Amino acid sequence: MRDDLHHQLQLLGRAVKQTQYRQHRALDGALAEVGTTLAQWDALRAISRTPGASARELAAATFQTEQAFGTLVGRLTAQGLVDRRPGRGRRIEHHLTAAGERVLAAGHEVADRVLAECFAGLEEGERGTLLKLLRRLNEPAV
Repeated sequence: MRDDLHHQLQLLGRAVKQTQYRQHRALDGALAEVGTTLAQWDALRAISRTPGASARELAAATFQTEQAFGTLVGRLTAQGLVDRRPGRGRRIEHHLTAAGERVLAAGHEVADRVLAECFAGLEEGERGTLLKLLRRLNEPAV
């Protein structure tokens, strides 16, 4: 019984990773149509959700190190998609430019299409159940 549980948990972990990998590849490829990458679009989404956030906050929100996020936001700033402004103390605040807003909106359209394809094998109720289960797994342990 213990070996079965061990095997099942590993299969489950691999299935989650495989689904994530397939989704990320599909999104990254499709986002190239609008001139961005998944990492860049995710950063734009995070900045849009929390305008004025610090690099530390945004790195955590995008599952990156501060150094990796700093490099990424430097590219976004050079492309004219993000504006970095001085905040309180040494804090640097991040905001989307009008061009960044346009890329973000175009990315939402692409993502909606790609994600509909990725989850087409599930019925609406099944997608809702999957979302509830994943949210439960991602809740902080009490």
